[in-house]
Parts: sequence; structure tokens; C-alpha cells
Amino acid sequence: MPVDKRKPSRHTEVERKFAVVEGTVSPSFEGLSSVAKVQRSPVQQLDAVYFDTLNQDLAARRVTLRRRTGGPDAGWHLKLPAGTDARTEVRTPLDDSGAPDDTVPEELRDVVLAIVRDRPLSPVARISTSRTVDVLYGHDGVALAEFCNDAVRASAESDGELQEWREWELELAEDGSGDSALLDRLANRLFDAGAEPAGHGSKLAKVLRTPQQAAPRANDPVHRAVAAQIEELVLWDRAVRADAWDSVHQMRVVTRKIRSLLRASEDSFGIADDSPILEDLKQLAGVLGVARDAEVLAEKYERALDGLPAELIRGPVRERLVEGGRRRYRAGWKRSLVAMRSARYFRLLDGLEELIAAEAPSSEGRTEPEQLTVDAAYRRVRKAAKKADLAAADESLSTTDTDEALHAIRKRAKQLRYTASALGEDGVAEKAKSIQSLLGDHQDSVVSRAHLAHESIAAHGNGEDTFTYGVLHEREAEIAHRSEAQLGRVLKQLKKSMRAAG
Repeated sequence: MPVDKRKPSRHTEVERKFAVVEGTVSPSFEGLSSVAKVQRSPVQQLDAVYFDTLNQDLAARRVTLRRRTGGPDAGWHLKLPAGTDARTEVRTPLDDSGAPDDTVPEELRDVVLAIVRDRPLSPVARISTSRTVDVLYGHDGVALAEFCNDAVRASAESDGELQEWREWELELAEDGSGDSALLDRLANRLFDAGAEPAGHGSKLAKVLRTPQQAAPRANDPVHRAVAAQIEELVLWDRAVRADAWDSVHQMRVVTRKIRSLLRASEDSFGIADDSPILEDLKQLAGVLGVARDAEVLAEKYERALDGLPAELIRGPVRERLVEGGRRRYRAGWKRSLVAMRSARYFRLLDGLEELIAAEAPSSEGRTEPEQLTVDAAYRRVRKAAKKADLAAADESLSTTDTDEALHAIRKRAKQLRYTASALGEDGVAEKAKSIQSLLGDHQDSVVSRAHLAHESIAAHGNGEDTFTYGVLHEREAEIAHRSEAQLGRVLKQLKKSMRAAG
């Protein structure tokens, strides 16, 4: 799907809504030490059409998408939850190209593509607001907040029933977006005037009668853990699309967590090892890994080169290792976006949600090893550790074989960590994380040394000095040796933790 290249603007709004009756008198802000002046703006007439999928997938996640005319910020607005009282608003101007008014801008649709996928977006409600705005200024003449007195007329597309009500809004100016104490003081004046907290998070939620509380979660801790990770996946998807720092890494971690939990919990989900969902999760993690690996190497080499004496840095090594890594990251990020706009990705998300919505399969006839247990996951770690010991002692095996055996321990420790965390065994999860981190450093060293060898050959072929590549290669080898030397100690700590969890 082509994406419009216009870059939307982003704003953080911090606001609270209040319910009032027709006769409620506007509050007074006199006497507040922080407020020097209140200035009323002309009445605004705001008309908005709200868009969603047929099943109102956006509304279910407290996301609103509207096309609004009137007022100083007419345009398309996408509002995303950003914490208590806060939302991120993504805006694009109204289209003057002659496109139909119900054509949602692709750059906004792409932000929430993990939610709407390939489902059509169409009008779900129309809301007209007659708004009176009082702007509150501080003693330095800077705007602190806005008090909005709204008279609302609205209807849902599903029934056309007209709804009318009054409500107040308090919104902090962007410069004061973190001043929750000011918001509390201003809100007290509204309560003094007879207002009450609104029973809805947005005007759209009131029109559509969207429940404030999320649906109850399953009692099964495995279902809860996987459901939570699926929500995290959707959130990090949005961050990756915005190219937020570390977002590719975090989305990849969540993808692997989901796959690990599903593989280890056949009893809860009835998923076989050859399930398409597991394969698609593996494929997604692999695509994200291209960008992530390049990002890790670029950061690693930048730190290493910054720590080397100038006389040890010879030739354009920084350009090859650091700038080259950043270019590979950008290419990998773009490749990730292609995958995240594909039908295969949408069906993966559909399948994950269906797993959570379905009842757990009957456990009749299943054996204990198939169940998600900390003991079963720990046995896999021990088995992988024994194989690694045998590989290290076998002189006929190559270093690559030993590295792969150590990497297998890391993967099993990671599965144990996720399993223990899902089942509340935090002590075991922490020790498993230590093994995962230690062998993660080892695996990063393996990848780095292979990359350094490749770049050294390319540099040599170009007539460049390759001395620095050798220095970095030796340092990476030292990291690997230290990791191997510490492995026995952390495995013993995990064993003690397992006994304590007993």
C-alpha cells in the first residue's frame, strides 16, 4: 500500500472532561495565584465526522480518528492514548486535491494499521460542537490552559438518534503539558461550580456508548501473559512506524516473547510446532532482526572506536562500521515496514487475537511435559547446557559448533524467563534473564567478529589499512571468552533459584 509522504504533525494534549447540566454556571478562576488573566475567544462552531471500522476497532482501543471543520485546527485528527489525562494527537491538513471527504489520509491510517489492518474505514458518528473558550494566562503572559464550554449535538451512523448534552474541558497549553498540579487546581474550580467527572473518555465514546472498562481477562495466567504481549506488539508497531528510538528492538523482543510462550504452552492454546502462527512470528522477528542487528553493530562500533586511542584508528573504519551500520539499519527498517503493511502480517494479528478469544482446549489426554511449567522449561535449559559441555569437550567440533550450542542455551533460558514471568516466578525469571544477557553478549560477539572479518576483506580489497579491524576483532573475542567463563556461575545461580521456588 503506498503511503503519502506528507509528514503529519504531532501534539500532546493533556485534558480532562467534566459533565454539567444545562443550568450550570461557568466557573471562576479569580484568586488563583498562577492565573493572571482570563481571555475569552469568539465562539467556535466545530463539525466533525468520526471514522472507524465496522467493528469499531479504534474505539475499542480508545483511539479516535476524525475530519473536523471549523476552529483554528481544522483538519484530520488522530488521537492516541498516552497515559493519564494525556493523548497524542496526530494532525494532517484537509485535502485540497479534490479527494472525497471520506477518504482517510494514508499517513494517518498507517499509524494505526496494526489495529485496522485491511478493513475499510467509514463514518461512524457526526458531532457538532458550539464551543466557548477561555484562555488562562500566567503572569509572564504565556498561556497556561484553556477552559472549553461545549454544547454538543451528535448522532451515530448506526441509528441516527440525536444526542445533545453540555460538557466542559480543561486542556493544558503544550508548554505546561507536565503540570498536573495546575490541572488539579483548575479542576477544583470546576467542581466548585457543580461539575462532575465525565463518564466518558471522549465525545465519540459517549455517542457510541463505548464501555469505559476493558473486557475482563481470562483467569488462565498464560492467556493473560500472551494477551498482554499482543497489546504490546500493537503499541510497538506504532512506534516502529514512527521510527522511535529502540522501537525495532522492542517489537522484536515482544514478537519473540509471544512465540516462546505459545511454543511452551500447547495445553493453553493447542498450537503445534508447525503452526503457521509460529512460522509467521519467526518470519516477523527475522525481518525486524535485520534492522536490529545493524543498529546494535553500529552502536557497538561507535562506542569501541570512541574508546580507542587515535593512533589505533587507521583508515575510513568509522565510515564502514558505524555509518555503514546506520545505512543498513535504514534499509532494514524500510523492509520491516513493507512486512508490516502486508496481508500476511494482518492475518497474523487476526490469528493471535482469535487465539486469545478462544477457550483453552481440553487438557484431557495431555501429558505433563506439554503443559507450561517452570520445571519443564528449566529441564530444557539443563539439556542445552549439557550439549554445550559435550560440544566444548569434543575436539572434532569447530568453534562454530560450540557457539551454536551456547546460543541454544540462551534461547532456552529466554523461554524459561518468559515462562517463569508469566507464572509469577520472578526469582527464576531474573536468573534466567542473567543467562540470556550473558550469552546475548556472546552471540553479539560472534556476529560482530564475522562482520569485522567481512568488512576487513572489503577494506583490504579497496587498498585500506585493516589494522583497526584486527584490534576490534580481538576485543570481541575477549568478550566471548569472558562470557563463557562466567556461564557456569550463572547456571549454578539459576539452579539455586529453582530449588528455592521448589
